[in-house]
Amino acid sequence: MAASSPGPREVLAPSPEAGCKAINSSSGRRGLLWRLRDKQLRLGLFEISPGHELHRLTCMMQAGLWAATQVSMDHPPRGFELGTLAGPAFAWLRHSLGLAEEDYQAALGPGGPYLQFLSTSKSNASFFLSHDQRFFLKTQRRREVRALLAHLPRYLQHLQRHPHSLLARLLGVHSLRVARGKKKYFIIMQSVFYPAGRIAQRYDIKGCEVSRWVEPAPEGSPVVLVLKDLNFQGKTIDLGPQRSWLLRQMELDTAFLRDLNLLDYSLLVASQHLQEDERGPGSSLVFRTARSVQGVQSLDEPGAPNLRLLPGGPNALHIVDGPEQRYFLGLVDLATVYGLRKRLEHLWKTLRYPTRTFSTVSPALYARRLCQWVEAHTE
Repeated sequence: MAASSPGPREVLAPSPEAGCKAINSSSGRRGLLWRLRDKQLRLGLFEISPGHELHRLTCMMQAGLWAATQVSMDHPPRGFELGTLAGPAFAWLRHSLGLAEEDYQAALGPGGPYLQFLSTSKSNASFFLSHDQRFFLKTQRRREVRALLAHLPRYLQHLQRHPHSLLARLLGVHSLRVARGKKKYFIIMQSVFYPAGRIAQRYDIKGCEVSRWVEPAPEGSPVVLVLKDLNFQGKTIDLGPQRSWLLRQMELDTAFLRDLNLLDYSLLVASQHLQEDERGPGSSLVFRTARSVQGVQSLDEPGAPNLRLLPGGPNALHIVDGPEQRYFLGLVDLATVYGLRKRLEHLWKTLRYPTRTFSTVSPALYARRLCQWVEAHTE
């Protein structure tokens, strides 16, 4: 299996405005009931439509991704360059997840506008959702992309060995350059919070306290905010018999990230009430043995993969059902290396916050602390 392609695959794409024409034409064909249902499912999200400051950028991303995932093109697009990095490796991963290239192309192409939510991140990254909310797109710094690609072979090996890993499934890394301008980089991954229809609250957990509070939206507000550690105080994740699986998988995944010298990743957490027909052993819980063990060693061998009950539905790898609640869980932001920059930041924060916990610590401490948070907040 190839871990990376020899170099970026440059795809010429048309003007971004031309790439978005399909959005308007397809929306005109949608029925009223479909549009009302779609609007309800998008509460708290904002369409990146004409006039939005990021409209031009997202149109180029859509048109470029549409072209990049086509086997052949009768009319090669032009106007900007979209590079596909490590294309064969990510194509293999999408295939291993049962994701058809046609579905991937349709969700990311110009069939509908990308969506945006109010980000509580302190980075300068831009965040988007595909129009069906299945895929999450995020702009990345060049050094972060380098880290991702450097660790890609080991990342794929870890997912093969532990097919129920909590690590976010990265589906693509791309560069985008207009004319002779500076390249922008972005990643595509499965959205942890999918399907989002009944999710009440979302959390980004790092296992520390400095800068880990978000002022909640007023009651009744349609705004979707991702809350943080201090907002989670007094709450627990009730997993019942699946708690032991989660604790073990957190150990396996954070040990892997520690060995890559990574820190500052987050555990995304969200929940929704299980409906009556979703509860109990006779409901949608199925132990998918064939899918779970395909391509990994025997379950009797030492270090065998940590398998679990998977709910019968979309995005099963990021969903864990407890007795009363369905939880959406995933480890994201896997590209921050504990290098000189972070070591200096650690020293500065040690002086500024001598009695408080903060995120910039050694990878070993970061991994241990996040596992301790999960153990303390689950039952």
